Amino acid sequence: MKKILLLINLLIACFFTKAQTPASLNIDSCYSWAKQQYPQIKQKGLIEKTREYTVSNASKGYLPQFSINGQATYQQPTISIPFSIHIPGLNLSFPTYTAYQYNVHGELDQTIYDGGTIKQQKQADQANADVQQQSLEVQLYNLKDRVNQLFFGALLINEQLKQNALQQNDLQSSIDQIQASVNNGMALQSSLNELQAELLQQQQNEITYKTSRKAYIDMLSLFIAKPLIDTVTLDAPPVIVSDNIKRPELSLYDSQKKSDDVQLKMIDVANRPKFSFFLQGGYALPGLNEFDANPAFYYIGGLRLSWQFGSFYTQKNQKQLISIDEQNIDVQRETFLFNTNLTLKQQGEDIAQLQQLINKDKDIVEKRSAVTQVSKAQLNGGTITLHDYVTELDDEDLARQSLLLHQVQLLMDEYNYQNTSGN
Repeated sequence: MKKILLLINLLIACFFTKAQTPASLNIDSCYSWAKQQYPQIKQKGLIEKTREYTVSNASKGYLPQFSINGQATYQQPTISIPFSIHIPGLNLSFPTYTAYQYNVHGELDQTIYDGGTIKQQKQADQANADVQQQSLEVQLYNLKDRVNQLFFGALLINEQLKQNALQQNDLQSSIDQIQASVNNGMALQSSLNELQAELLQQQQNEITYKTSRKAYIDMLSLFIAKPLIDTVTLDAPPVIVSDNIKRPELSLYDSQKKSDDVQLKMIDVANRPKFSFFLQGGYALPGLNEFDANPAFYYIGGLRLSWQFGSFYTQKNQKQLISIDEQNIDVQRETFLFNTNLTLKQQGEDIAQLQQLINKDKDIVEKRSAVTQVSKAQLNGGTITLHDYVTELDDEDLARQSLLLHQVQLLMDEYNYQNTSGN
């Protein structure tokens, strides 16, 4: 029974593994998966939690604030009135206060008008969280370059394997023909050996290609946290190149400017008066009754005005500092756009060069293929040696490899161009 259960579990595991293994990949999915599984993405949730808690804390400023205070003092001399008032039928005397006094009280304070401090603090917390989120987006955006290296490296090897398979088929066809000629005594065994050696060389290349592809696929699998088979299909649709820059750095600069705007408003808010209602109750020696030196309970309530003028001294300088920070952000933005445009110009020139090279590659492949076909006919007719034919075959293979390399490089450069522009 245990063996049966183990077998069932293995079959279930294999089923789910197969179901979760994508049969094909496109680069946009790789971008998304790489971003989702990258450890730093956890910061996104932490930033949102921080935003939630800080804004919530700021909102609690509208709630009544309760505090308990107490003090005990010894003073010398004490307040005393050294005489009494005698009125016919009435004798008034003033109490004598002790040197020891104490006061324990609780106070309830309710904000009525805070000058907009709480509102601006909430906006400041929101703006700060936006800056952190955009800074994280900038860091995560760099993942695309790393995905490109792995994806297009594997894509190039896939194309090389296809070309290698065609080359082996051509060689095997020629071997079959030469083998028949050797059997009939019409060709030398050395000619057959030369073709077989060339086939073995191509088989060695196939092993190298497959090993390299496996390494790329394994690294890509780890990067996107998805199980991948070695023969997974890689889909790379054509790219529409756009010059419009939409990088996350620009949103970061906007968030930083917004944060500075909020800070400017915070400076103005700090200079406004604040009103609140308070209620205080406690037990003190002496109480509020000045004619009673005994301890007593008491309460007092009313309105409180608070207006701090110290910030007026530094207000101008604080605003100047924020203005300087905004200018620095503008300089950073201009520098980023300048460097990005330079990179786009260079990448655009590389794309144009590769397009020209590909056009030449196609012409070369066409002519090399024609030469190979003629050489094959000449070989069959006995007008050239087998070595000459193999040389022409190798030249055609090199031309096709060059075409494949340039085509994949063009596609990769187009994606890099899009990543540089943020599209």
